[in-house]
Amino acid sequence: MATLLRKIGLIRLHNRDTEDPKHHHNNHRAGGGGGPQSAALRGKGGAKSGGNKPPQPPHPAGGAGDASPGPGKGKGKRAAELAPRDKAPPAAAGAAGAPGAGGPRERAAGARAGPGPAAAAAAAGGSLVPAARQQHCAQVRSRRLMKELRDIARLSDRFISVELVDESLFDWNVKLHQVDKDSVLWQDMKETNTEFILLNLTFPDNFPFSPPFMRVLSPRLENGYVLDGGAICMELLTPRGWSSAYTVEAVMRQFAASLVKGQGRICRKAGKSKKSFSRKEAEATFKSLVKTHEKYGWVTPPVSDG
Repeated sequence: MATLLRKIGLIRLHNRDTEDPKHHHNNHRAGGGGGPQSAALRGKGGAKSGGNKPPQPPHPAGGAGDASPGPGKGKGKRAAELAPRDKAPPAAAGAAGAPGAGGPRERAAGARAGPGPAAAAAAAGGSLVPAARQQHCAQVRSRRLMKELRDIARLSDRFISVELVDESLFDWNVKLHQVDKDSVLWQDMKETNTEFILLNLTFPDNFPFSPPFMRVLSPRLENGYVLDGGAICMELLTPRGWSSAYTVEAVMRQFAASLVKGQGRICRKAGKSKKSFSRKEAEATFKSLVKTHEKYGWVTPPVSDG
């Protein structure tokens, strides 16, 4: 009887250990029951006690979150780190306007937006070049003419003098005060009380690389290579004969020599002497003589002409 009661007590103790989850959980945390029977009991009760912990999905092989090394895991982690570096941000690519960047919608939006700032600046640069060149030529012309005026003002023999037309630096009235005193033209000037021969010089935009247009205003002259309208037949006044090294003073001295060499005279014929030269007629005459000389060349006058 006593033996039977002991067996019943052992069965109750066994049932209490296996059926009470709290008792089993506390006993498991305390680290007790390390024998084979306890291990079997813990294995049977794992299904019941394991429900308190959330299930954790297994890490895929070679994943970035797996800390343990394994086949393919190191390569996958390295690829995951390099992928963000190799891939360019879509926003930056779209802003740069690279061809083919983004999808069809992005490319269409870029086409509607038009060329970028660099392309616009390059297109605008093409139109700025002529303006800059024109400004440079204007500065060169102004500096050259200012120097010419200073040099003429310093002349000691008062060979010529200059007056600006309407205060324009590019339109001069030049007074020729002297010619060869042994010439008939000088005698005509004395007899007619003509103090100077008045000429007009207009300077083009690309002066001194192109010659000025020069014509006689008064008095009305005959011969001396002075033609209709007051145009002057001199090779150095043409684009072919001009040199940027020529100064206004040098041109005027050459003109004074040509007057004497061509036996120029002051016109004294009644009615004709009072007729003034015109710029329009002078321009037409000069244009015609330039074409003639370009076709037939410039003929040197005979020595007998002076």
